[in-house]
Amino acid sequence: MAKWYKITEVENIPLMGSRKVEIGDTEIAIFKTRDGSIFAINNVCPHKKGKLSEGLVHDKIVTCPLHNWEIDLKSGEALGNDSGCTGVYESKIEDNILYISI
Repeated sequence: MAKWYKITEVENIPLMGSRKVEIGDTEIAIFKTRDGSIFAINNVCPHKKGKLSEGLVHDKIVTCPLHNWEIDLKSGEALGNDSGCTGVYESKIEDNILYISI
């Protein structure tokens, strides 16, 4: 059964940027897009295990810093001719605090 974890206040996540959190052995990248949407995905690119939290955010996509793979923040799927997927996590905001479900 999934459990909700309190992460941080929403303003602590930079616009068009990310924060990395660890819950147990799981490393999660939290992203905030230009429109203020929040996404939580595994912090590992499905290609060569690059740290997605170090990538560039554009639209609702993050570009892996190692080999420029583009990952859809909503689905975790690699885009274009690339294939692979990283895990995604449900998130919610209550009283300006971000929670994610694992």
